[in-house]
Amino acid sequence: MRTKSTKQNKINVVTLGCSKNIYDSEVLMGQLKANGKNVVHEDEHDDGNIVVINTCGFIGKAKEESVDTILHYAQRKEAGEVDKVFVTGCLSERYKPDLEKEIPNVDQYFGTHDLPNLLKVLEADYKHELLGERLTTTPKHYAYLKIAEGCDRPCSFCAIPLMRGKHKSTPIEEIIIEAEKLAAKGIKEVMLIAQDLTYYGLDIYKKRALAQLLEALVKVEGLEWIRLHYAFPTGFPMDVLEVMKRQPKVCNYLDIPLQHINTELLKSMKRGTTHEKTTALIKKFREVVPNMAIRTTLIVGYPGETEERFQELKDWVEEMRFERLGAFEYSHEENTSAYALEDDVPADVKFRRVNEIMEVQSQISWELNQQKVGKTFKCIFDRKDGEYFYGRTEFDSPDVDNDVLVSAIDHYIKIGEFINIEIFEAGDFDLYGKPV
Repeated sequence: MRTKSTKQNKINVVTLGCSKNIYDSEVLMGQLKANGKNVVHEDEHDDGNIVVINTCGFIGKAKEESVDTILHYAQRKEAGEVDKVFVTGCLSERYKPDLEKEIPNVDQYFGTHDLPNLLKVLEADYKHELLGERLTTTPKHYAYLKIAEGCDRPCSFCAIPLMRGKHKSTPIEEIIIEAEKLAAKGIKEVMLIAQDLTYYGLDIYKKRALAQLLEALVKVEGLEWIRLHYAFPTGFPMDVLEVMKRQPKVCNYLDIPLQHINTELLKSMKRGTTHEKTTALIKKFREVVPNMAIRTTLIVGYPGETEERFQELKDWVEEMRFERLGAFEYSHEENTSAYALEDDVPADVKFRRVNEIMEVQSQISWELNQQKVGKTFKCIFDRKDGEYFYGRTEFDSPDVDNDVLVSAIDHYIKIGEFINIEIFEAGDFDLYGKPV
């Protein structure tokens, strides 16, 4: 690729959005490295003369961040600080014609399934033999493992099927090859990700095969923790709970976005469930795996969410006492079926409701954390920051859940190691402990 710079090309990959985008960037970087390219991820000096931005197009705020990032690098290109700017990912898939018109200074836009074409313009060949090869950007001891792409769910508020297409499971043998390569590099924990984990296998095996996949993954030497992210409540495969209960490598942890609890809103959201069914499902989880940590996410301010319906949600959060919970304001997304509804909850009300839910959750989290004081947990340590080492129990995923803090003044801990930690103090979202 001919550019204005005389120095050797350096490709800086910038990733926005979720763990699935991180995974896609890692695959792109693995391909570029295999082609002998100088590639970095979010280079701290920001001196790559070629920039690839992997965008998110999920909701309003994420789209805004993606557009701001594209504009930032387009301006840097205008100023002669970078030579080429390429944009890929969800926003580009969803709004390519608009982006080409509004920000023409970008060299080329690519969709979510355009990896071979993106590599071509970066003068690299797509290497099919690189199955499972990635340049991981996470700490050396954990990685995301994508087991499927796309989604067949019809959720009214969600634009993901527009950007990612239909659900497509990756065969078990290919996932195992990738897991073995990660373990050989020293990865001890994998987070299984997909738009919907629980749909896994229906397209290729004609049955839900997540439990079967887990049984194969626990045999991978070197892996110690396997964590489940993004399950769907309708049609949840209960055999997964039996594997979780039986296999110590499968963390007693489940990330299952439930979105709401009011039956009328769930119907409008096309979630295929009701208040009663959702409550029964959570109770069943806790019955089968009593010490499971359940993480969920909720949407507030969805069209038709009256104060009464919001109060129902709030009361339910208090009743369920989720170990982990995040709440988000509804984003009115064009081309989704909910877009035909009136976005009738004012922005300030959405904001207030998010804060009210998180206040309730903060109290629940504090109370649950107090029960951990005096107990010992196996923890993995991700980083040292200031005067503390930051670790996690099996009930916590990186970046979104609680941290276990150990004084770096009094103790030395090797990053990426598993250590037993006794908890002596607990806050809303942090635990303080010492090595046993």
